[in-house]
Amino acid sequence: MTGLKDNKAKMNILTRIERVSLGNFGDCKFLRDSVYELRIDKGKGYRVYFARKGEKVIFLLCGGDKKSQNADIQRAVKMAPAVAG
Repeated sequence: MTGLKDNKAKMNILTRIERVSLGNFGDCKFLRDSVYELRIDKGKGYRVYFARKGEKVIFLLCGGDKKSQNADIQRAVKMAPAVAG
């Protein structure tokens, strides 16, 4: 998130990740190849992509906004096998 200058958006994203750590996934969708998408309904339509390994372990892969969504999904799909097995 070093490239994200919008501090309010950063807080929304971090809050969402904290909720995931507590088991509350909220607006979440399985995409493909063990990659899931968290949709954050604030700002520019931010997305966080993650993979799961078992029920407890979550690997954050990458993120972006609606504009870069297709490229971000492709990147997450390439990264997922290295962490999720």
